[in-house]
Amino acid sequence: MKFLRDTATVFSREFIPALRDPISLVFAMGQPLLFLFLFGSLLTDSWQWFVPGILVMMCLFGPMGAGHSLLIELTGGSLERMLVTPLSRTAMLIGRTMKESITLLVQAVLIIALGAILGFEVYLAGALAALVMLIVFGIGLSSLSFVLAIKSQPSGALFWVVTQTLMFPLILLSGVLLPMDNGPAWLRAAGAVNPISYIVDAQRALFAGRIMNLDVLYGSLVACAIAAIGLMVGTAVMRKGAQA
Repeated sequence: MKFLRDTATVFSREFIPALRDPISLVFAMGQPLLFLFLFGSLLTDSWQWFVPGILVMMCLFGPMGAGHSLLIELTGGSLERMLVTPLSRTAMLIGRTMKESITLLVQAVLIIALGAILGFEVYLAGALAALVMLIVFGIGLSSLSFVLAIKSQPSGALFWVVTQTLMFPLILLSGVLLPMDNGPAWLRAAGAVNPISYIVDAQRALFAGRIMNLDVLYGSLVACAIAAIGLMVGTAVMRKGAQA
């Protein structure tokens, strides 16, 4: 019971300010929305292929950068003050990832709704399964982002170097914007070792209504593995007291 109360406390602390500033939710979707309306308009017959990729891109832009808020707290000393309270260190991580998950869910639903207006067909069962996979994937990414933020103190430079260095190669090599099938062999090989590509393929299969598909299995395994690694490493780092 104490763990649940602690988790709820941390979640409320993180989520209530977001509720008071809903404009920030839309603002955080700026780049995915630009790609959806500007780039997607060039692929008017391919919304089923393009929208799932945009959702994964949004997951990378959001949860992958979630550690930014933690960096601010580390700089201001508020995290250290929380660490001396009786709050569970694990609850501190879970509460934060829950906030990121709810934010991601709201943004994903908005993207799907906008895509539907443009011609994107939504298969309910597949869409629900796809959203669950995105949430699991987002939990892992946000946990790893928090770990990176903690390890980047006091300057935070490491956080920005790593996230900005990885962001666009992960996006481009996952086939989010353009199909990898027609690329050179070395590019396809690089995409094959990119774990994000399996999640992108799984999202496209689910949103197309192909739930019983090997791509869905592979994507689910990758999402669960990233979530498990993120939570395990994140919990360990939090329990160490966020020491650099």
